[in-house]
Formats: sequence, structure tokens, C-alpha cells
Amino acid sequence: MSAPKKLQQVQYFQEMETLYFILLLFVPIILSLVAIIYKRRFQDKLPNLPPGNLGLPFVGESLDFLSKGWKGCPENFIFDRIRKYSSETFKTNLFLQPVVMLNGVAGNKFLFSNENRLVETWWPEFVNKIFPSAVETSPREEAKRMRRLFPLFLKPEALRRYIGTMDMVTKRHFALEWGNKAEVVVFPLATSYTFQLACRLFLSIEDPSHIARFSHPFNHITSGIFTIPVDFPGTPFNRAIKATKLIRIELLAIIRQRKKDLAEGKASPTQDILSHMLLSNDADGQYMNEAEIADKVIALLLGAHDSTGTACTFIVKYLAEMPHIYEAVYKGNCQLSLLAVFPGIFNLVLKNQCAIAIQ
Repeated sequence: MSAPKKLQQVQYFQEMETLYFILLLFVPIILSLVAIIYKRRFQDKLPNLPPGNLGLPFVGESLDFLSKGWKGCPENFIFDRIRKYSSETFKTNLFLQPVVMLNGVAGNKFLFSNENRLVETWWPEFVNKIFPSAVETSPREEAKRMRRLFPLFLKPEALRRYIGTMDMVTKRHFALEWGNKAEVVVFPLATSYTFQLACRLFLSIEDPSHIARFSHPFNHITSGIFTIPVDFPGTPFNRAIKATKLIRIELLAIIRQRKKDLAEGKASPTQDILSHMLLSNDADGQYMNEAEIADKVIALLLGAHDSTGTACTFIVKYLAEMPHIYEAVYKGNCQLSLLAVFPGIFNLVLKNQCAIAIQ
């Protein structure tokens, strides 16, 4: 290689090093300025806010929240800030949304006693990608519609029709999954149990293989909702969107078949919540379309798959951690309404006294 070319290469590398140095020097400064401007602009728009920190631009404090969740102690995110700000109410930024967290008895009472007066039901924009029909109506109107819809399905005389089904599913599940086991892992079994009940009561699906195939995508939805909503291939949020699309396709087929069965008299108007949704109209006489029904059924199944299963898991956890409560329940001295709702769990724990692993 000639000397002039070598000299040109040396000069080129020197110029690139200088450029990298300038970038390394100014990028942190620029990011800091963006963060300061972001916080000040937000504070100017909403000056009367509780103490707190909005964190980094856009992502806020989501990374800290998720990190504590991955470590198994998500509650520390809240407790740390209550101690830091000496307040049970604080502001933060989670999943690209500025929020205020209300804690304690007073905060919960204020929140749940002032719905549609001082506070309104609200969904972040990214939820619309998972539930597209959510953009068609406001969260407030949607909440009103669901309150009118479900009391008819959940009133005592309606629930009596499902007791036999619930009892049969419960006995079969615990006989197969809990009985004669030296150790059980509660959470996956509890979610499996509640999801089986939901599929049976909401959609009249009885085939265990169909339920298992149906259940798998819900793991992706749960993971995708509680994460930073970045829609790139391979991210949890992207997998949640894809999983919802797959479930929606299958649900739409079930809905269309049910409409046909109802028209031909092969299905009962009161057999499950799907029939109830198809035949119920709102105050204006309007019926829900198939996409709306599919999204609402997904939301209901998601609650059964995760939230209810979590509640069952914590019931077993606290019984295992509190021997005096366990003994009182075992002797029949405690009147717990939850025993009537989840009898199988308690009966199995109390009779077999098997080792329990909470996960």
C-alpha cells in the first residue's frame, strides 16, 4: 500500500475517533436535557400532583417496576416509594403512561366510591392493540354496558344452574391433578382449574385437549400486558398481540356456530355467557357485534386464567403460612365465604395435607 493511501486511512480513523468522542460527550448531555424538558413540561401541564418521580422519558419507572416483579416482590415498588415520599399517594410513569398510585384504606375508598364522578375507568392506548374493539366505545360507556349485562347472568337463580357443573369439574380436576400427590405446585394447577371452569361456564367447552390448546396463548397475553408496550417481533407485547389474534379467530368461529345453533334451536339461550351476550341488547336496542363479543370473552377468560387463579393460590399460601387459621378451618370453626366458592382446594389441602409449593 502506498504512503499517501496509508496517510489517508490514518486521517480517516482519527476523524472517526474524534466524531465518536464528540458523540459520547454530547449524547448524555442531550438525553439529560430531554429528560429535564420532559419533566418540566409535564409538571407545567399538571401542577397539582402528589410527590413522586416520572423517571426516564417515555419508559418512566417501568424498568424498576418490572425488575421487582421478576424478582418476586412487585409490592416493593410501592412500599419503597411510600417510605421515600412519606405519602401513600405518589406519581410515577408506567408502561408509557403517567399515573398516580393510591394506596391504603383511604386511597382505595376514594377510588372505588367515586367512579364516574371524580375518577373514570380508563385504558392505556396500547391496550387497544390487544383489544381492538375497545376503541369503538369509551371505557365509561363500556363499564355501564357490562354492569347491565352481567347481573342477569350472575343473579342467584342463574348461578344455581351452574352449581352441578362447577361441582363436577372441581371433583374431576382435584382427583386427577391433586389427589395422591406428595407435592403440588399450586399456581399452575389453580389457573388450570379456574380456566377449565371458565371455558365450561362461559363457552360450554368440555374437551380437555381443546381447553389446553386454548389456554396456552393466554400465557403470552398476560406477559404482554404487563410489560413495556414495544411492538417489535420477539417482544412480549408483540407475542401478546399475535396470541390475541389467534384466540380471536377461534372465538369468532365458535360465536358463528353458536349463532347458527341458537337459530336452529340446538343451543339454549341460558346455557352460558356466550348465548347471553348474543341475545342481549343495550338500552338503545343494539346488539354487540361478533368482534366485540370475542374481545369481551377474551377479557373474561384472561381474568379466569390469571386473576382468579392467583387469588386461589394466595388462599392456599396463607393457609400454609398460618397454622392457627389452618387448624380453625380444619375443625370447621371458621366461616369463610371463600370455602363455598373454592371447596375443592380446601378439602384437598385439609384432608390430604400434602406438601405445597407456591409458585
